[in-house]
Amino acid sequence: MLNASLSPSAGGNPINPIVHPVADPFAAVTGHAGLIASEFCYKKEEEIYGEDEPAEYVYQVISGAVRSYKLLSDGRRQIGAFHLPGDVFGLESGTAHRLAAEAIIDTTVRLVKRRSLEHAAGVDVQVARKLWAMTTAELRHAEDHMLLLGRKTAMERVATFLLEMDRRLAVAGMMALPMCRRDIGDYLGLTLETVSRALSQLHAQGVLGFSGARQIVLRNRQSLRKMDA
Repeated sequence: MLNASLSPSAGGNPINPIVHPVADPFAAVTGHAGLIASEFCYKKEEEIYGEDEPAEYVYQVISGAVRSYKLLSDGRRQIGAFHLPGDVFGLESGTAHRLAAEAIIDTTVRLVKRRSLEHAAGVDVQVARKLWAMTTAELRHAEDHMLLLGRKTAMERVATFLLEMDRRLAVAGMMALPMCRRDIGDYLGLTLETVSRALSQLHAQGVLGFSGARQIVLRNRQSLRKMDA
């Protein structure tokens, strides 16, 4: 059981521990194993954990958004993934985090001790299967991201990103992106200018529309799918 008076990192603000009956894989694992999860709040741009820090907890986004990233030797940043409500992150094969994670906007996460999950998986095959399914989904995303960075043009990368966010975020036909264009560029391996130019071109072609700084309406998903093929 986690101690809610102690933050897993230097920043988060604890919320009283609570067991969530929500029908999602992470809640199913913690609920089935009888584990109690704690919740912590992080402010915009606040670090959740750093690269190479001990991987002591597994996290799930309750509200807000998280980016996991690595700083390269030349100072550039490569974002590996965006974690949105319901997503699990912080699953590691080793004892330390390979990437850092920080809140993009004000964010609440649920977390459990990794040691408790591993123990539960060792004695309960259903927990082990659910953890394996979550790990497999993360690996699949990493493989897709690798192919995107290595084989697609700038416009194809932006199209792939928009379709991904459309699938994960869109409500009533509109996406409210929590991340800025610089984040998008660091995720796609593109400059801020290239991302802005691609979005402007898609807007001029009638593929998408803007409603506010980060509100995007997809008007022609078929065109994006052809670019993503």
